[in-house]
Amino acid sequence: MDTEEYVGIVARALAEDLGDRGDISSESSIPFDSRSRANLVARAPGVIAGLAVAAHAFHEVDPSIVFQPLVADGERVDAGGILARLSGRSRSILTAERTAINLLGRMSGVATATAAFVDAVAGTGAHITDTRKTMPGLRALDKYAVLAGGGVNHRMGLYDQVMIKDNHIAAAGDLQTAVSRARAAVGPGTRLTVEVEDLEQLAQAVQTDADRVLLDNMDPDTLRRAVTMVDGVMETEASGGVTSDTVRALAETGVDFISVGWITHSAPQLDIALDFV
Repeated sequence: MDTEEYVGIVARALAEDLGDRGDISSESSIPFDSRSRANLVARAPGVIAGLAVAAHAFHEVDPSIVFQPLVADGERVDAGGILARLSGRSRSILTAERTAINLLGRMSGVATATAAFVDAVAGTGAHITDTRKTMPGLRALDKYAVLAGGGVNHRMGLYDQVMIKDNHIAAAGDLQTAVSRARAAVGPGTRLTVEVEDLEQLAQAVQTDADRVLLDNMDPDTLRRAVTMVDGVMETEASGGVTSDTVRALAETGVDFISVGWITHSAPQLDIALDFV
């Protein structure tokens, strides 16, 4: 993950926490020259993502803090596992603590949720992918965390891929018109996905030059028929209401991708704490 993707996020998070008076709790109770050692600890099992982001939060407050990671992003840890060791000024460590843990915990939660879905479809050939249902302002972190959990990224935003959805089709008049206009506008070098809601629409979609068809809210039997209809002329993606209970059956239909908005918009934070030694 490139540093420029998170430096602004960390700066804004620290500014939000410190306001115009700083960490008055630590500054009023702890001597300036007090030094401490501390551990970042996972309170629950999970997949880690965001150690560099956490390290940057500490270093943004105080570059002299020593941050020693003991695991790598994408690694699975048990409850009680030490993720990193820190040493430095006590005040500085406490000032950065919440920002670092908030970001690390969220990213690790997304990675953990993604890994659970990836595990559920193991052996089927289907890939778990994210959506644009990310936390506003934190998309780069959420998308990186999905990769750490073993998933793949969908488009980053509205700017890098075309996705023709139901409202685009309604506004354009019909599916084939919407796709042909979009392809003519962006050219062959930009990936294009078209969403369909039934097999009748799918029959139209396979006649276009879309790169992928998104099969929206279809049950496994319908998905299986859809994969047969597509017959490899474009990628297939199942989407809509995917849960841990249903994802395996969807994957076994032969679809190439399964998009899961839940892994970024509702994944629980991984419980991570900072313990002074």
